[in-house]
Amino acid sequence: MFSRDIQRELNEWKNSSRRKPLLLRGARQVGKTTVVNEFGRTFDNYLYFNLERDEQKALFESRMSLDSLIDQMFLFHRRIRKTGTTLIFIDEIQNSVIAMSLLRYFYEEHPELYVIAAGSLLENVVDVNHSFPVGRVQYLPMRPCSFREFICAIGKDNLLTMAMEESMAPVVHDELMTLFNRYLLVGGMPAAVEAYAESGDVLAQDDIYETLLQSYRDDAEKYVRGGKLTDVVRFVLLQGWSSAGEIISFSGFAGSDYKSREVGEAFRLLEKAMLLELVYPATNTEIPLMPEIKRQPKLIWLDTGLVNYAAGVRNEIIGAKDILDVWKGRIAEHVVAQELLTLNNKIGQRRQFWTKGNGGESAEVDFMWTVDSILIPIEVKAGRNSHLRSLHSFIDASSSSVALRVWSGPLSVDEVKTTIKKKPFKLINLPFYLVGNMETIIRKVL
Repeated sequence: MFSRDIQRELNEWKNSSRRKPLLLRGARQVGKTTVVNEFGRTFDNYLYFNLERDEQKALFESRMSLDSLIDQMFLFHRRIRKTGTTLIFIDEIQNSVIAMSLLRYFYEEHPELYVIAAGSLLENVVDVNHSFPVGRVQYLPMRPCSFREFICAIGKDNLLTMAMEESMAPVVHDELMTLFNRYLLVGGMPAAVEAYAESGDVLAQDDIYETLLQSYRDDAEKYVRGGKLTDVVRFVLLQGWSSAGEIISFSGFAGSDYKSREVGEAFRLLEKAMLLELVYPATNTEIPLMPEIKRQPKLIWLDTGLVNYAAGVRNEIIGAKDILDVWKGRIAEHVVAQELLTLNNKIGQRRQFWTKGNGGESAEVDFMWTVDSILIPIEVKAGRNSHLRSLHSFIDASSSSVALRVWSGPLSVDEVKTTIKKKPFKLINLPFYLVGNMETIIRKVL
């Protein structure tokens, strides 16, 4: 197993005096089980249970006292309890309402135990099941691998350290862009990253992608119990990848005859399962940004590698001189969206874009991000500063004095004036491979 950033947060949870049972939330196959199994090695006692297996589910539903259950957990694994720390990992916990309710009692009666629960469809249970122990658990999202994790998996993580140095050689930039282009193709699903690390072939993961996509489609029955909505969910999972990075309309989505309400409900179910995010626009220019949920959203899937495979655009990426030229820039924007979520691990963190309000000349900024209570507009675009028309429009309308352009060139900072109001601001030209270090770089400029 290669190193994952979430391991640091698991260690912080382990060492916290205010620790509660931890719920790992994430889509299927993002690496939840692998990471926790590795984390379990740091404990004196580690007990793993998968509630998709009937005999293990029955253990939790036996209605015995919690103390007796803990004893039975050790007997089930034929282990003698050692003195010291104990981690209990309950995987696929959404299969048992009783097991979910037990998390409360672990917290109240046995706070000395370390308990982690996870489930690929847990997100749909959290919001509707009344026995869920709200307030007695902590949440931690887990997502596909970031570029930082990708280059760590292939043993090139020293290059990012070099990239932050002011005297970075052009050859390092070129190598990092080459590696980022490979990450763009492979994506961040751990199985695909691991396969690439072993083979070095960016196109050798077809069976992995196909298995993942089929598992998501098979889960349609679990997202919703029968009826027409199941068909809509399947349709979105089959056809929706080609709309990645695009502002979509629910009505007639992907050429279907499904109604807006049906498609919207299907998208929201898949969003709860963390397979995608509907990124809504904001029209205000000061914090807090207020998403306009009545407007059309931008569709961002969980992983760009899956998008490339499912939408059939990999050959276009391989033949491109600049990834900003691929798919009208949508794939570059999509991978930046994926990287933005690696900047923190808050459950409620969402991506947003900005669009100018009604009236006057139209303008749209790809993403908005907040750093130390300052709004940072982000454009994913090549070209000269004067061509960043929408970004200039936002700066003119806001109090922000720093903007960011993600591109394929090296890191630089320009002193710029907007084209209309001649308002001065600093433009950070950020190479794709440093999006994960974006906040550190912005704070140096502020």
